[in-house]
Amino acid sequence: MTDTQNRTLHFQELGLMDYEPAFEFQEKLMKEIIALKLENRGQPDEIQHITPNYLLFVEHPHVYTIGKSGDEHNMLANAKKLEEINATFVKTNRGGDITYHGFGQIVGYPILDLDNFKSDIFLYMRNLEEVIIRVIAEYGLKGERSEGETGVWLDVGKPYARKICAMGVKTSKWVTMHGLALNVNTDLRYFEYIIPCGIKDKAVTSLQRELEREFSPQEMDEVKEKIKKHFCEVFEAEII
Repeated sequence: MTDTQNRTLHFQELGLMDYEPAFEFQEKLMKEIIALKLENRGQPDEIQHITPNYLLFVEHPHVYTIGKSGDEHNMLANAKKLEEINATFVKTNRGGDITYHGFGQIVGYPILDLDNFKSDIFLYMRNLEEVIIRVIAEYGLKGERSEGETGVWLDVGKPYARKICAMGVKTSKWVTMHGLALNVNTDLRYFEYIIPCGIKDKAVTSLQRELEREFSPQEMDEVKEKIKKHFCEVFEAEII
């Protein structure tokens, strides 16, 4: 790690927030970091700005989001049905296809300058997966990667393979936004109105379904603490 690298994370709990303002907040932080990086170009190390990193947690009301390369045919509900189930549909700029965010789901948005870590988007995605694999291992679940399918899965290679954590990111100038969505108490019926991530033959699950119990607000907080702990371990970072 060089003197110009910064592996501290500013943590913010955003609470319950609509998707659009959370997106705008992420984009604001990303643009600020990129502006600092552009100012640093050609400057000697001793006068370069140290770029910050952020880790945001948020819970969104019912919303379906689709990535820039996503197929809108994977949205199975029309506008009337969306109104009936009190959900919205938003096109966004991350990678990946369609997914659902809603109550009882922990959404994590790391806004990182990967030049502070390692400028490798493949490694970054595998590290995000590793964080969640370690988190759910604390609950006795064996999280796995599925080749060619981002996220964390259970029982990969079996007919009942199912995804417990979806992931999708955007990077610009090696700065990240968007991130991961871990299903805890998530109402899985909302996934019936989409083809999640464009994958037709695999199901979605949650900690609640796998452990056959609802997580209390205190237990939700415990899951968040575990994500923070393992994020710091995997990324060799420190929360401030």
